[in-house]
Amino acid sequence: MSPYAHKDAATSGGTELDTYVPPRTLIRVGKTYLDHGGTTNPHSASTPSAVAGAKVDEVRLQALKFFRSDPEKFDLVFVSNASAAIKLVAECFRDYRAPGEKTRGGFWYGYHRDVHTSMVGTRQLSKDQHHCFVNDDEVNQWINGTLKRKVGPKKGQVGLFGFPGQSNMTGRRLPYLLDAAALATACPIDLSDEATAPDFMAVSFYKIFGFPNVGALIVRKEAGCVLKQRKYFGGGTVDMVITLDDTWHAKRQTSLHDQLEDGTLPFHSIFALGHAIEVHQRLFGSMSQISAHTAFLAKRLHGGMSNLTHVNGVPVCRIYKDPEAIYGDAKTQGATVAFNVQDSSGMPIAYSDVEKLADEHNLYLRSGGLCNPGGIATFQNFTAPDMKAIFTLGHRCSKPLTPEQLGGKMPGVVRVSLGAMSTISDVDIFLAFMADHYVETYQSIRESPMGLAESDRLELVHFGYCSVNQLTR
Repeated sequence: MSPYAHKDAATSGGTELDTYVPPRTLIRVGKTYLDHGGTTNPHSASTPSAVAGAKVDEVRLQALKFFRSDPEKFDLVFVSNASAAIKLVAECFRDYRAPGEKTRGGFWYGYHRDVHTSMVGTRQLSKDQHHCFVNDDEVNQWINGTLKRKVGPKKGQVGLFGFPGQSNMTGRRLPYLLDAAALATACPIDLSDEATAPDFMAVSFYKIFGFPNVGALIVRKEAGCVLKQRKYFGGGTVDMVITLDDTWHAKRQTSLHDQLEDGTLPFHSIFALGHAIEVHQRLFGSMSQISAHTAFLAKRLHGGMSNLTHVNGVPVCRIYKDPEAIYGDAKTQGATVAFNVQDSSGMPIAYSDVEKLADEHNLYLRSGGLCNPGGIATFQNFTAPDMKAIFTLGHRCSKPLTPEQLGGKMPGVVRVSLGAMSTISDVDIFLAFMADHYVETYQSIRESPMGLAESDRLELVHFGYCSVNQLTR
């Protein structure tokens, strides 16, 4: 057993620093339910089916209540994950035709640079009518009508604006939201004020509770009309379909979610979601309490990492943070730290190597592009030609090149994320790991890869992935 392993980890046997580990209590409750289930496909008319349908609706209301959203003003569509929710909105906008239009003219799509890859992908359905906002100032100027160049939908055209509640790379919390997958993990989301609530919000319940793997699209009902023209329909979303002699069909009109939830719902996962909400609230209290807890841990983590320096004063970690974000302030910064490790000469150490070494010591974090291309390009100073060039060289998200191959630049980072189950011990274990394996402590260290005098007969000594030059005269 590694000295860095966390004895209290629920399932992995190590210290989880990337995803939320579900409490054992939740797993036990879910198993007990499945052992005594007795429900079936909600689309049938049998008694077990009716029970299942009623339970799904009960959990739907429970989930809306979790986000303080009024069921009279909001609907919740169950989907497989947050990306599926975003894709559903994109497909509906693609199929939308404004009143009076003879053809579908497409939609305009704007998105913030910090959005997840799944939100960037929405632009592919907008017929090249899209714009990436480079920062908050540009967004605010666009909203206020003071942006110097013309950006936005044409007259009579429907528009969609995508914004992350929290950057999944740096953890910075932004003032608007649509993709709430990262934000909802440790921050209360309050949709009680319909006037300030987003029209569409994508969430992943797995990222909040650790179990089950199910997501949702929360829709403000006044905006739901845009979603009702989706051309595709699946089982359970129509009242009648004609296949012979005609291509007519009639959509269900009972609710928006009835029109958009294709096929058999993952009803066992939805039942487990109801238990997850109850267990989560019983164990941790309110989301505000979790937010305060994780903000405290994130400040401790950021402070500890910032204080790690090599003997020559060079920081061990390059931490990527927006100027507006303050660790410890839950309004501006989530419990996430994105960074690269560097040696005493400032040369970055491959992020994949950092993840590999951490994994060998039962520390489970994430590295790579993090599905956040805008954030990576911004903080690592990569232009579009730069990204195309390293792709030509052979760099792939799943098979990254080394810093040496890329001239000292890295199109990826290491990320540590904390949640409700995280503890001070988790933070301190990680900081100890970093100090033990990456801090160069010898007085004689190289200043640059080419800065060694041959007459010094320097011997290269490796501690983990930390290169130290020791004098052997």
